[in-house]
Amino acid sequence: MVMNGLLQKYRFACTLTFGDIYGQVMIWLIVIFISLGAAIAMYQNPVYAFLTSGLILVLSVPFLLFAFVTTLLNHIELLPADSVVQKTQSNSTVAVEPSRIVQPG
Repeated sequence: MVMNGLLQKYRFACTLTFGDIYGQVMIWLIVIFISLGAAIAMYQNPVYAFLTSGLILVLSVPFLLFAFVTTLLNHIELLPADSVVQKTQSNSTVAVEPSRIVQPG
C-alpha cells in the first residue's frame, strides 16, 4: 500500500501449529485405512481392488488439500509494520497490536 508517497511495510507471521491440523491428519489416516480395507475385501479381483482404493484416494485428495490450504491461510497474519510494537530484550521480539495496548493510569 502507498502511504504518504512511501511503500508501507508489513509484518508476516504464520501462527499454524500441528494442533490446528491434527484432526485433518487423523481423518486422512482413517480414509487411507478404509481405502486399504476396501481393497483387501475386493482382493479376489485385483483390478477391482486397485480401482476401489484409487477412486477413494483420488476423490478425497482435493478435499484434503482444500482443508489444509484454508487452514493455513486462516493462520497467516499481515500487520502493518508501523502498528507493531517491538521489544528487544535478550534477543526476543514481541509483537503487539495497537488496539491491545493498555495505557497505564
